[in-house]
Amino acid sequence: MRTTVGIIGAGPAGLLLARLLRDAGIDSVVLESRDRAYVEQRQRAGILEQGTVDVLRAAGAGERMDREGLRHDGIELRFARRRHRVDFPALTGGRSVTVYAQTEVCKDLIALQLKEGGPLLFEAEALAVEGAEGDRPVVRFRHEGREQVLECDYVVGCDGFWGVARQAVPAAVSRVFERTYPFGWLGVLADVAPSHDELVYARHDRGFALLSMRSPAVSRLYLQVPAGADPDGWSDDEIWDELERRLETDDDWRLTRGPITQKSVTPMRSYVHEPMRHGRLFLAGDAAHIVPPTGAKGLNLAVGDVVTLARALTHRRETGSDELLDSYSADCLRRVWQAERFSYDMTTMLHPDPEGTPFEGRLQLARLDRIASSRAAATDLAEAYTGFPIG
Repeated sequence: MRTTVGIIGAGPAGLLLARLLRDAGIDSVVLESRDRAYVEQRQRAGILEQGTVDVLRAAGAGERMDREGLRHDGIELRFARRRHRVDFPALTGGRSVTVYAQTEVCKDLIALQLKEGGPLLFEAEALAVEGAEGDRPVVRFRHEGREQVLECDYVVGCDGFWGVARQAVPAAVSRVFERTYPFGWLGVLADVAPSHDELVYARHDRGFALLSMRSPAVSRLYLQVPAGADPDGWSDDEIWDELERRLETDDDWRLTRGPITQKSVTPMRSYVHEPMRHGRLFLAGDAAHIVPPTGAKGLNLAVGDVVTLARALTHRRETGSDELLDSYSADCLRRVWQAERFSYDMTTMLHPDPEGTPFEGRLQLARLDRIASSRAAATDLAEAYTGFPIG
């Protein structure tokens, strides 16, 4: 097989890149190790920044998102039994976010790719990336029981942290920056209408809690738990009881309970791989960086990466210049590190450290009180949450 851009991974990053390249007249092939059903069902992010929403609309993938997605104009912070709303449009000149699950984004992009785009091969396991430093890199992959070779001008790794793309970058040129947190998130899906119409981020001495949603009838809720906790070690009643404790307020707000349909524990870590390019191999999304989910940045960072790369590849096709390709890594990393900073700030402000001191607990409350009492501090949060500029 031969193509201009070989894309490893059919998550939102790989699928959106293929769509953007198709619109620019650049051919591509997408290789995905899992089957279609798995890709369309794996639960991940659910918050789309304003810039991500705009990109999906421009790419022709926004019709169902606009119909079914939930626009949110703010979030609520809870601490010391107090409630404080951060008004995004008022602080950012009209920007907002949209609740629309990653599974739905993937469904929309897969349908478009299969209808209008280039080859999208499911159950095509990438085995290795070879020749990235030369003019004709190849991806070796296994599909339908036999090994094959995809020859490319460029290879893009959108295959996550455990994929083969990042492993193809020599250790001698790689730099890794990471932090692992001593807690995780116990996440549940529940068949019950959300108990609040916007996301609620709660800091409590017992641990962090988040009230979110997937639709008007399905709630998504999270509890801070020790790292490595077993989700089956929590009964449904224990989960609801703990959510009530951590989300408690001094007014008459009440949490509505319902049947829990899914439980899982998400580890919390920060990770950045530099550079995001090696020769004709480019990394995007989780292959290059991971953020704790507190800042709702993972999917949105991946979108920023592929928009930047699609622009660079289009510039190369139209002008013959490698200028934007050469600056891809640096351009993306500026945005990545701002998102890492914001995600770290949100995480350390809202999650009591299991080994922390009362002094550190008071600092968390002081940081939250600063946001509640200072327009400048609230604006900084709102601008970061609704999204850093792409490109």
